[in-house]
Amino acid sequence: MPFRSQRTIAGWLEEFRALGHPTSATVTVMQQDGDEGADTGLVGVRLTYAPTVIYIEPDAAPSTTWRVTLEAREDTAVLDAAAVASLASELSVVAELCAFLEAKSAAFAGADAS
Repeated sequence: MPFRSQRTIAGWLEEFRALGHPTSATVTVMQQDGDEGADTGLVGVRLTYAPTVIYIEPDAAPSTTWRVTLEAREDTAVLDAAAVASLASELSVVAELCAFLEAKSAAFAGADAS
């Protein structure tokens, strides 16, 4: 299964943080109701330098690919050069986290406990 339980994803997120990836964004694991009531999770990211909410979640079965969804914004974001550089740094960490979750998912060897 491409999904992972909320607990599994939370553990992976803690491992990612322990590796020292810097981010000013708020990153949390959120519950996502899976098929037939399965305990699944997704990662939510609230950026500091843009009013955008991002979700990172597994792609459809049988893929181990994870995808990043950027929610639409109602307001225009106007940033100076320093803020754009900071936003780029945040997005770089989002990309690193997505790649990390893909690697963990591909290497996942045990039954996913709920």
